[in-house]
Amino acid sequence: MADAAALIDTEAVLARRPQSVGRMFLDRVAETPEREAFRHRVGTDWRSLTWAAAADRVRAIAAGLLALGVAPEQRVAIASSTRLEWVLADLGVMCAGAATTTIYPSTPREDVAHILADSDSRVVFVEDAAQLEKIRSMAERLATPPTLVVLDGTLDGPTGPTGPAEAARTLTLAELEQRGHQQLRDHPGCVDDAVAAVGPEHLATLMYTSGTTGRPKGVRLTHGCWTYEGVAIAALDLVRPDDLQYLWLPLSHSFGKVLITAQLTVGFTTAIDGDVDRLVENLAVVRPTFMGAAPRIFEKVHGRVIRTAQSEGAAKYKVFIWAFRVGGQVAELRREGRTPSRRLAAQHALADRLVFAKLRARFGGRLRFFVSGSAALSREVAEFFSAAGILILEGYGLTETSAGTTVNLTGRYRFGTVGMPLPGTEVRIAADGEVLVRGPGVMSGYHGPQGPDEPVLDADGWFHTGDIGELEDGFLRITDRKKDLIKTSGGKYVAPQAIELAFKATCPYAGHIVVHGERRNFCSALITLDPDAVASWADQHGMSGKPYEDIVGSEEARAMVQDYVDQLNAKLARWETIKRFALLPKDLSIETGELTPSLKVRRGAVERRYQDVLDGLYADG
Repeated sequence: MADAAALIDTEAVLARRPQSVGRMFLDRVAETPEREAFRHRVGTDWRSLTWAAAADRVRAIAAGLLALGVAPEQRVAIASSTRLEWVLADLGVMCAGAATTTIYPSTPREDVAHILADSDSRVVFVEDAAQLEKIRSMAERLATPPTLVVLDGTLDGPTGPTGPAEAARTLTLAELEQRGHQQLRDHPGCVDDAVAAVGPEHLATLMYTSGTTGRPKGVRLTHGCWTYEGVAIAALDLVRPDDLQYLWLPLSHSFGKVLITAQLTVGFTTAIDGDVDRLVENLAVVRPTFMGAAPRIFEKVHGRVIRTAQSEGAAKYKVFIWAFRVGGQVAELRREGRTPSRRLAAQHALADRLVFAKLRARFGGRLRFFVSGSAALSREVAEFFSAAGILILEGYGLTETSAGTTVNLTGRYRFGTVGMPLPGTEVRIAADGEVLVRGPGVMSGYHGPQGPDEPVLDADGWFHTGDIGELEDGFLRITDRKKDLIKTSGGKYVAPQAIELAFKATCPYAGHIVVHGERRNFCSALITLDPDAVASWADQHGMSGKPYEDIVGSEEARAMVQDYVDQLNAKLARWETIKRFALLPKDLSIETGELTPSLKVRRGAVERRYQDVLDGLYADG
């Protein structure tokens, strides 16, 4: 059967690109003005915004920025969690002809100071009082203190300015929009003129990501990068105008940003709420048809489902195991284009009623698929959800490639891979196994001078990703990060990511795991347990109510983890096995710098923090 993606006319796709993100947004508004664009939570209620209503606010924000004197390609920062106002502010920046600098709300002060100075951002949208105070505390260290626009709340009380100079450069979002309305009255065509002046080569986004030194570096993404992503995703027919997306991903991350770009092209509705703690609750209410997520979300749900089944007694757990065995058989047959036998189909219908339908209902019952990105997804976890009738499509991309490089499709997917390239994007494997990418979504370069060891664009336009992978029948498989490969003192190479994924798929109580062994004579691991999961386990083992540190420090917890490590080791080559491990006294977190905001483990930061623990594992070895 011919691959549908191979039949796409790439030149025709590229020819459909609008000249800028602002033009793409205004085209969407003109095409479907009264359709629902966004849905956002206010208290316990969800409110809707049409494309026309969104455009009114975006134009006011853009005009307000122009009234502040923001110039073409001048940087405007957004320091906020995911919320409707983030999207409106970003689109306002695009329609003003400026460029967005992204700042995670959890970014440490020193890094925020570096980002603002390096980007020379003249305006900063801040989410709330906490972000306002953070930016103000470093304002005097900047050559030009920026104007601050508060997205949430007022300027009364502790958020109020402390002097005339601060007052002059501090506004609420409503005040900025009021200035914008006045600007539009005085200069009716100002926003349209600003949009018309922007071309695909102009800077749209400075998205900061950590380099090998840990110092954030700005990735320069042009309007052409984002408009390409929009039309390329639309050409795949993966998402459709009648879809409803649930968006919680950080919009300061390219994965979240590209999903909004796809929305502008395709025209589906997006429900936005960045509160991860309300994720499952919101899904049951919003009932989306698709959602993007980091693998950690699926790992946590996978572990929770297994633990719940185990806690309901031996008889129910036996039914659970039977159901997933049947579901797995049916899913595999369907992937191969085959039909289950009458008997297997009847068993599957019973398994669906007893087990799978309940799991799908937790996600709202209308889900067509999940998209997994930002880190590797375990094949075992993907197959587990597939057995229940929940498809997880894994994709791949980096900030430097505008997030969207490859993706599996509903009619063309292979578990364990990250899919095939988007139309117009090329992928090849270098002699040393490194994945190279070339195409319209690749950055124009880094902002400012970079060290010689950073991934670079070569003379032929290939971006060296730093990932190790392989191509099989056009599907890309990522095996590890080039810099993360471990070489033991015995000369054996170990790919830690594959081992870590296998452990998290094996142990339903796993939080995070970092495999270690560079220049050591065997592999070891630092392991954390999921706080919610281990609390449930503690209730069943006479430790109810005890602090996390006491639970993981117990002999019972260590014996439990050892059992799962033994199961893991049985699947590994001798030199890959985990000979020793340590249970850490707390889970890894974004706040401590051990996780990125997209929930990837910062391996170097974890190893540095627990160097004494690692050395102890090898003390007599």
